[in-house]
Amino acid sequence: MKVLLATMSLVIGGAETHIIELALELHRRGVDVSVASSGGVYVADLEKAGIPHHSVPMDKRRISSMLKSYFLMRKIIKREKPDIVHGHARIPNFICGLLHKTLKFKFVTTAHWVFEVGGGLRYLTNWGEKTIAVSEDIKQYLIDNYGTPPNDIFITINGIDTDKFSPNTPADTVISEFGLDPEKPIICNVGRLDDTTSGSGAVSRMLIDIAPELHNHLPGVQILIAGAGNIYDELEAKADAVNASTGMNTVTMTGARTDINQILSTCDVFVGVSRAALEAMAATKPLIAAGNEGFLGLLTPDKLETAVGSNFTLRGCGKTTRELLLAELTGFFDNVSAEERISLGNFGRELILRDYSVSRMADDSILAYDAVLRRRYNVVMSGYYGFKNAGDEAILQSFYRNIQSSSDDISITVLSSDPEDTKARYGYASVERFNILRVVHAIRRCDVLVSGGGSLLQDFTSTRSLIYYLLIIWAAKKMGKKVMIYANGIGPVSKKSNRRRVRKVVSRADVITLRDSASLDELHAMGVVREDMRVTADPVFTISGVPCEEARRLLAENGVPEGAFIAVSIRPFSAFRDVQNTDFCQKIASVCDSVIETSGRHVVFVPMQAGKDIPISRKVQGIMKNPSYILERRFSAEELMGIVGQADFMLAMRLHALIFAAKMNIPFAGLVYDPKVAALSETLSMPSAGDVSDLDTGSTLEIITDMLAQREHYSDVLKRASEKLELAAREDSALLLKLLRDD
Repeated sequence: MKVLLATMSLVIGGAETHIIELALELHRRGVDVSVASSGGVYVADLEKAGIPHHSVPMDKRRISSMLKSYFLMRKIIKREKPDIVHGHARIPNFICGLLHKTLKFKFVTTAHWVFEVGGGLRYLTNWGEKTIAVSEDIKQYLIDNYGTPPNDIFITINGIDTDKFSPNTPADTVISEFGLDPEKPIICNVGRLDDTTSGSGAVSRMLIDIAPELHNHLPGVQILIAGAGNIYDELEAKADAVNASTGMNTVTMTGARTDINQILSTCDVFVGVSRAALEAMAATKPLIAAGNEGFLGLLTPDKLETAVGSNFTLRGCGKTTRELLLAELTGFFDNVSAEERISLGNFGRELILRDYSVSRMADDSILAYDAVLRRRYNVVMSGYYGFKNAGDEAILQSFYRNIQSSSDDISITVLSSDPEDTKARYGYASVERFNILRVVHAIRRCDVLVSGGGSLLQDFTSTRSLIYYLLIIWAAKKMGKKVMIYANGIGPVSKKSNRRRVRKVVSRADVITLRDSASLDELHAMGVVREDMRVTADPVFTISGVPCEEARRLLAENGVPEGAFIAVSIRPFSAFRDVQNTDFCQKIASVCDSVIETSGRHVVFVPMQAGKDIPISRKVQGIMKNPSYILERRFSAEELMGIVGQADFMLAMRLHALIFAAKMNIPFAGLVYDPKVAALSETLSMPSAGDVSDLDTGSTLEIITDMLAQREHYSDVLKRASEKLELAAREDSALLLKLLRDD
């Protein structure tokens, strides 16, 4: 493998050290590695190991420097022909991202820090085909701010060379060079001396500011600050002033150094964050975690989770102040015994040996390289997503999981009405479904557009909805993309003009699967003549409900008392847009009251789409004579399925409420407001509770009574039927995978 690492510079800094250690480890493993940067003190380490370095001024934002860097990198990449270009900072990533479009190399990046995204800066950052994040919070930053698909992000650590940074490293050379007294307290601070959040300049400045007070409290104390940056001259002047006032070298500024391991070996305690903090821990030095982004104080085992959560940057850990820093340092030397210091040092080294090795860091990078070198497929998922409908969210979850379990070579982008909610709730990469530019961009990048599942192609809701889904399919075909109609329910489509539209667009799809035979008949009736159309099943048959204990806990938390109950799921429908429709609500209330009175069971209303289903459920509840319960919280599909699984019976209009019941082997009767409800009932050999437009309460009650009496029989029927449908539903992901892989 041939890898080109691209970064801004190789001066003293955590990211720069990360890159050097990665380059050296890859080189040791036989990878043909080279580095491009503006240069710096670490170039000598590369040259000593025989790793080529290309000088490119990628550390400057000037247009002239960036243009020069663009052409230099273009020349290097065309000449060297690397298998992987691995970018490590905003400017190199931007330049390499531009070149990636024309030179078509495989492009990986590492996110070492979080950047500003306002003022168009978001568009000057390219995160490549795969991104390696050095902490979980940086991964979330990439998802939130750049829409990076979670499956395209790898988590790594700042790997530390534990042979180089160890308690056995001699300190004599540094002590002699700077005239340090090893019998007096020595405090070390290492990092980039900038005022940026990624630098350590603010804490270095505080150390110098409190040096006179430390000197008064700890006579002879010595502060050793290693690093360079844009405030080095300022800090050096302050250090000279402190030394003049104390009459000794209280503060020593070393400048940029490559022998950080020897610098660290001199100290009693280290003050800092990020990679330098990890290096100090590897050298068995107690750590006072303090940085430009936060303060944690003396690192003890009880604070470890907080430190690890931000990759030792301390983002979100309060603010470092001179008062906190002074109190922590004086407290350390006053109160922490020699034995405790040794214990803290050993604790730190054991952590580094276990979780922060250079070998693991290289392994993580190679995983990303391997992933990007494989063929990667992009799928765009179009459907009724982002509307907080539990049934359609269940479709999305089942589709996503089935595809991801079939192959880890597939990334998925969801067209959602509420992409922020879809991302936050499920972690899926999402695009606003009515943002034309973003939708077109997503489709243009994809290999296959998947339209499904659910009843997307129908004009029962509105012609506008039908045209939207047809336009998405049409646009994908216009761009030369493959299209799969995925486990769709078709119809009803009443208008002749709409039937013609469906026939013309659907006929162009590459693969068509349908969730029931009635949908196949409907397409045939519209004139779609295809021998390859096949009936599979709704993808929701492939997911499972939460365990019984969790479902019971959820019921209790939502005010449902213990005891047997029937679940009821109703919704408004076209026959009565107004949820105040008295006739239907009174009939359902009458049925529910009768069930309570004759069977002694509770009634629990299960809204599938809260905004629509809760108002009508409340209306029915208000008419009922007996108490009932409504699950008003928003649940996941698995939670709702688990809750339904605790019921003795389900009476429902919502198709996916019935599917939830079927999957959990709970007998049900469908209230038919749409042909799809009757079709599912017929497929699963379950009786219909009647048409909602003309509901016969006596007949409905008889059906419920009979099914409760023969509950075990109906459960067995559902078990056999739903197992077959689950197998059929899994065919869809196999067909999609075949479509992706067939050139």
